[in-house]
Amino acid sequence: MKQLIVLTLSALFVTPLHAQLPGSLKGIADKVKTGGAGGLSNDEVIAGLKEALEKGAETSVLKGSALDGFWKNELIRIAFPPEAEKMKSTLLKIGMTKQVDEFELTMNRAAEDAAKEALPVLRDAVLGMSVSDGLAILKGGDRAATDHLIQQTSASLRAKFAPIVANSTKKVALTSYWTPLANSYNKAGMLTGAKAVDPDLDAYITQKAIDGLFILIAQEETRIRKDPMARTSELLKKVFSGK
Repeated sequence: MKQLIVLTLSALFVTPLHAQLPGSLKGIADKVKTGGAGGLSNDEVIAGLKEALEKGAETSVLKGSALDGFWKNELIRIAFPPEAEKMKSTLLKIGMTKQVDEFELTMNRAAEDAAKEALPVLRDAVLGMSVSDGLAILKGGDRAATDHLIQQTSASLRAKFAPIVANSTKKVALTSYWTPLANSYNKAGMLTGAKAVDPDLDAYITQKAIDGLFILIAQEETRIRKDPMARTSELLKKVFSGK
């Protein structure tokens, strides 16, 4: 029975978006709590949830760490630091479009490299969930699982990502170009009143890489909550119909 639950809930992350099946994970939690869902125990449903979330995390990491995973995804693509838009505008005006594009591409390549290291951290957080954590996620809002992972893994991901980002930017001397530009711009800004830009480019890329990864994870969570698939087993019929 437990194996069937694991396989069934795991499938939630790969359901076609056009699947038509009413129900939600909150409904599952309510039924489990009241002894419904075909008599499934809390432990059985949470074990299935963990397996499903682990597979969802894996899907998100694979997407983000793929070539162009950040660069060609408008939702997570890392752009020129927002506080440096004036700097970007000036560079474009003097004909440095190619350099700006290469700068942004390199930032995204660094994020893609860093994302490859995220899965063990995310997996540990999922496997370490308690029954109460799992039930809170099942009953929570659309981002309950994502928010749980953010709380549990952000510090570890930052520690993992930072040296990878630093190495990636060092390869192309990205930071060596950015830092003097940022410092010079900030000095001039003291006279003009322009908002200062952060010369720590690696920290910016690291945070944007983490943010992008969690955007992908949130998408997977939305899928599991909003698009539970076709009723391919008696278990799903019981869970989603309340029989």
